Amino acid sequence: MPENFKNFGLKSYLLKAIEAIHFNVPTEVQQRLIPVIMKGKSVVGQSQTGSGKTHTFLLPIFNQIDSTNNTVQAVITTPSRELAYQIYEAAKQLAEFSPEPIHIQNYVGGTDKQRQIDKLSRRQPQIVIGTPGRIADLMGSNDLDIHNASILVVDEADMTLDLGFLKETDQIASALPSDLQMMVFSATIPQKLQPFLKKYMKNPVVEEIAAKSVISDTIENWIIPTKGHDRNEVIYQLITMGQPYIALIFANTKTRVDEIVEYLRGKDLKVAKIHGDVPARERKRVMKEVQKLDFQYVVATDLAARGIDIEGVSHVINDDIPNDLEFFIHRVGRTGRNGLSGIAMTLYEPNEENKIAELEAMGIKFAPKDIKKGEIVDSYDRNRRENRKQTKDPLAPVIKGMVKKEKKKRKPGYKKKIQKAIKRKDQMDRRVNRKQNRKES
Repeated sequence: MPENFKNFGLKSYLLKAIEAIHFNVPTEVQQRLIPVIMKGKSVVGQSQTGSGKTHTFLLPIFNQIDSTNNTVQAVITTPSRELAYQIYEAAKQLAEFSPEPIHIQNYVGGTDKQRQIDKLSRRQPQIVIGTPGRIADLMGSNDLDIHNASILVVDEADMTLDLGFLKETDQIASALPSDLQMMVFSATIPQKLQPFLKKYMKNPVVEEIAAKSVISDTIENWIIPTKGHDRNEVIYQLITMGQPYIALIFANTKTRVDEIVEYLRGKDLKVAKIHGDVPARERKRVMKEVQKLDFQYVVATDLAARGIDIEGVSHVINDDIPNDLEFFIHRVGRTGRNGLSGIAMTLYEPNEENKIAELEAMGIKFAPKDIKKGEIVDSYDRNRRENRKQTKDPLAPVIKGMVKKEKKKRKPGYKKKIQKAIKRKDQMDRRVNRKQNRKES
C-alpha cells in the first residue's frame, strides 16, 4: 500500500494542496480506495466517521477534471447541509492550488434558489456538491445539466436512506450516463440500500475498513450520573471546570438544544446553536464563526453529529444518550481527531442503564466519573455489585435470621451473637435428626 500521497500519481498541485493542510500519511481507506478510484472503477467504501473518506473521493475527482471543459463532470450528494458545506470547503481548498480555474458549486435546501438559477444560466459548474433534494430540483427544472457527468459520489449513504433522500438520489443517478463511475461511502450498508446499489453498480470494488477500536484510543470516554441534579447546571459545571478548547454539546431534540443554549447564554457564555430549525443562511454563518474560533461552545442535534467537522474539539458532552445508538459513536468521534486527545462525557440517569449496557455490548468502554466539590473525580464501577466475587458465607440463611432477631433484642458483641446463633442451630439440627431416627426405627 502507498505510504504517502506521492505514490498515488496525483497532480503536483494536489500534493501541494494536501501538504498545506498537513496531510502526510494516507488513512487506511485512502490507501485502499484511491488507487482503485484512479483506475476508473466504481467502489463501495464502508468505514467509520473521521476516517478520511472526503479526500478519498475528492483527490481522484480533481485529478481527472478537465479544466477546459465547462460542463458538469462530477456530482457529489450528501444528506445534510452541514456535510455539504464541509465537502465544499475541502474542495475549494484543493481548487485554490490548481493552475487553471476549477468551478465548484454547492446546492443545498434553504438557500436562494433563484440566485443559483441565475448563475447556472451563465455557467455550469464542473463539480456539483449538495443535498439530493436541491440538486434534483435544479436538474428537474433543466437549470442544472448533469447528464454528461461521468462521476457520482453518494456520501453517507446510510444517512441518506434514513433521512428519506434515496428517491431524489435515485433521480440523480438515473439521469447520468450508463458508463458512470459511482462511489458510495457509508458508515454502514443497510439491507434496504442494496437494491439501489445493484441498480447502478456492476461489480464494484467493496472495501470495509474495520474500526481498530469503536472509539479512538485518543479519547477519554467518561460517564457521569446526574443524580437528579439540573442537567443544565451539570453541563455548565463541566464546560467551565474543564477549560475546553472547543466544547461540542449534543442533545436529542431541537427543544432541548434551545434550552441548553438559553441557560448557558444566561450564564454569559458565548454559545453557538446548530439544528434543523436554524435557517440555512444563519447555520452557514455560525459554522464559519465556529471555524474561526469565535465560539468556544457549540450545542447541536444529531443531524450535526455527522454533518460538521470542527477542528480542535477538545470536549464532547452528551446531554443524553441518542435513541439511535450508532449516533453515539458519531458524536464522540467529533473529538480526539488527527492524533489529538479529547474527552467525551455522557450524562445519564438510572432509567438509562439499559442504553448504557447496549453501548457496552457494542464494545464501548466507559470510565465512571463524578462531580465533587467542583472537581471531576473517579467513581465506582456501575456494575460493581454484579462483578463482585461471591464468597461463601459461613452462615446459613437460618442463622442469618437468628442473628437478625438477636440484634433487635439487645446489643451484645456481634461475635457472641454469631456463636449463640450457631449453637442454637446445632441444637435444632440434632433434635430434627433424633426425630427422624425414631421414625425410621
